[in-house]
Amino acid sequence: MRRVSNPFKTKYLVRGAWCVGVLTALACGSKKSSQNPVPAPTAPLPTAGIAGERVALTPLALVAAEEALRWDALISDRRTTLDKCDSIIATLLAARASEVSWVGPAELRHVARRAPGIAPDPDQMGTPFLRASNIIDVPDPLRYQLRTLMGLVGGRYVMVPAGLVYRVASNPATPRGTPALATAELSVVLIDSRIGKIGWRTIARGEGDDPWTALTRAVKSLTPGLP
Repeated sequence: MRRVSNPFKTKYLVRGAWCVGVLTALACGSKKSSQNPVPAPTAPLPTAGIAGERVALTPLALVAAEEALRWDALISDRRTTLDKCDSIIATLLAARASEVSWVGPAELRHVARRAPGIAPDPDQMGTPFLRASNIIDVPDPLRYQLRTLMGLVGGRYVMVPAGLVYRVASNPATPRGTPALATAELSVVLIDSRIGKIGWRTIARGEGDDPWTALTRAVKSLTPGLP
């Protein structure tokens, strides 16, 4: 049997070693630094390893915002919010990483409906737990679900937006009474469905005065060098 390799493994290990070095440096710094750790920079999308591939882009299943933002009215309709986020992510990735053949959430749902009882529902696969940074091996049943879905899609890799969190950005210059500036934190992982492993992960960040601007800037940070 031909040995299956993971083209993202080396990049992942190198990035892991780099993160360990950053954490060690922070631990050795001052007390003030340890209380306010600097977030790791967003890792660019590894398009070189997936160029020409059909890559599934699963639907987002988790959106949350800090109460201080007062965005309840903007994101209270869960289905509408998730659909709008999916549209922003899929549209930007298709435009900014066109060397990849993206299979977006709408197409994944269509594939699943054509194989009832076989394909999993893309909206019910429970992907938010993949935000945990210590997960490398994808457990069942998600591993089996992704493998089954990709067997129908015709591809190997799955891009999973595992969660979107909006936090109040640190912006002391903002006068009181103006809309709070927020930071969108989009957790993203890339999975090799054949071996059930996460080969790449990052948190994309972007700031804005509304959820959609912040998310747009976060997704754009995955492809630096483009306007």
